[in-house]
Amino acid sequence: MLFNSIDFAFFLPLVFALYWFVFNKNLKRQNLLLLVSSYVFYGWWDARFLILIVFSTLIDFCIGLSLEKVKKDRHRKYLLATSIVMNLGFLGVFKYYNFFIDNFSSAFTLLGGSISDYSLNIILPVGISFYTFQTLSYSIDLYRKKIKATHDILEFGAFVSFFPQLVAGPIERASNLLPQFAKSRTFDKEKAIDGLRQILWGLFKKIVVADNCARFANEIFNNLDDASGSTVLLGALLFTFQIYGDFSGYSDIAIGTSRLFGINLMQNFKFPYFSRDIGEFWRRWHISLSTWFRDYLYIPLGGSKGGTWMKVRNTFIIFLVSGFWHGANWTFVFWGFLNALYFLPLLLTNKNRRYTDVVAQNRRLPSFHEILSMGATFLLTVVAWIFFRANTIGEAFYGIKKMFSSSMLSVPPQLQDKSLYVLCICITFLLLIEWSGRRDKHGLESFGLKKPRILRLSFYYGIILLIFWFGGEEQQFIYFQF
Repeated sequence: MLFNSIDFAFFLPLVFALYWFVFNKNLKRQNLLLLVSSYVFYGWWDARFLILIVFSTLIDFCIGLSLEKVKKDRHRKYLLATSIVMNLGFLGVFKYYNFFIDNFSSAFTLLGGSISDYSLNIILPVGISFYTFQTLSYSIDLYRKKIKATHDILEFGAFVSFFPQLVAGPIERASNLLPQFAKSRTFDKEKAIDGLRQILWGLFKKIVVADNCARFANEIFNNLDDASGSTVLLGALLFTFQIYGDFSGYSDIAIGTSRLFGINLMQNFKFPYFSRDIGEFWRRWHISLSTWFRDYLYIPLGGSKGGTWMKVRNTFIIFLVSGFWHGANWTFVFWGFLNALYFLPLLLTNKNRRYTDVVAQNRRLPSFHEILSMGATFLLTVVAWIFFRANTIGEAFYGIKKMFSSSMLSVPPQLQDKSLYVLCICITFLLLIEWSGRRDKHGLESFGLKKPRILRLSFYYGIILLIFWFGGEEQQFIYFQF
C-alpha cells in the first residue's frame, strides 16, 4: 500500500478512528490494532511476505527472552549469532543470492570454465532491509545489556511491523520505539496537527517534486546514447531532487502519520542539500541508517580510536557496506566508494566534524563562503547520484564523459517542455520553504505559525491544490526496492 494511493487515503482514517475512538481505553487492544493494521498494510503488496516478517518477529522475540535469562557469555554469543545469521540469512537469500551467483558465474567464465545457472526467480520482499536492521538492533542491544527484553509479543510485533515506517524507515532503535508501545498514549491535538502538516509537506515533496522529476530523469537515463552532456547534467540534477523528494517525503509522511497515533519517530533527514561538506551531508542524509552503521559496525571495528590506517579502513568499510545495503549492484558499491573518497580528505585533516551547527544559524542568508561550500558539496553529490541511478558503472562513466564533452554546450531538448519550468518553480518553492525551516524537524513545523489563521489555512490549501494540479504520474517510492 502506497502512502500516495487512494487505498491509504481510506486506510489511515479508518485505523485512526478505531485507535482513538474504539480502543483508546485499552493499551493491548491498541497495540493489537496497530499490529493487524500493519500486517494488512504490508500484505497489500503480497500476502506471502507476511510469513517472513512474522517468522523474523517470533525468532527475535524468543531470542530476546533467552538473552535475558542466559548468564554465560558463550551461550549469549550463540544466541546473538543465531539472530544475526537468521536475519542476515533471509536478507542474503532474497536480496543478494542472485548477485553473488551471477558474479561467480561470470568470473568462472572469464577463467575459461562454465557453470550451470543456479539463479533463483525470487521477488525481493518490500522493506526487508529496513525491518531486518530494526530487529537486529534489538538483539544486539539486548546482548550489550543496553535494554531489557520485552515479554509482550504484541508490543514487540508492533515494534517490528509498525506500518508508517515498516517499508522505508526510519530504522528505529528498540530503545526509542519499543517503550512507546508499553505505555498508555493519549491524544495530543497539537502533535496531531503538526503531524498533518508534516504529512502534507511529505506528499508535496513526493507527488509534486519527486514524481515529476522522475518523468524527466527516467527519460534521460534510459536514453543516454541519445543524450548530450547538458542533457545528462539536467537528468542528474533532476534525479538529485527526485531521490530527495521521494525518500525524505516518505520519511515526513511516516513520521507525521506516527504522530497521529501518539508515536514519535526519529528525524531521518535534516535538509542535507544545505550541507557545507560531505561529512555534514552524511550527518543529515538518511540519519537512521548512518547512525545504525556507526553504532553497530563502525564503533565495533574500532571507530576513530586507532591510527590513521584504521580510521581510513573503517571509513571505507562503512561506505562500501552502506552502498551494498542499497542494492545488489556494483553501481551502489561504487557510489559508496566514491563517497568514501569524498570523505577521506576531511578525515585525514580532522575536519569531518567541522560543521555541526545549522548553516547561517543566526542569519537569514548564508555568507559567500557558505554558498560556495554548499554549492561544491551539492555538485559532488550530484555526480555521485549518477552512479546510484545508472544501471551499470560503465553507463555512469559514459554519462559523465559526455558531461565533459563539447555537447555540454548544447541546449537540452527537455527545455522545450513547459512543464519543466513549472517543476523548477516547485523545486525552488521546496528549497525556500526548507531553508526557512532548516532549524526545525520538517519544513512546515513553524512556517507561518505566527501568521493569522486564515493565511495559514490558505497556504496549506494552496499546497493541496499544487498536489492535485501538478502531481506527476504515480511512481513507487525509490527506497521500496532496498
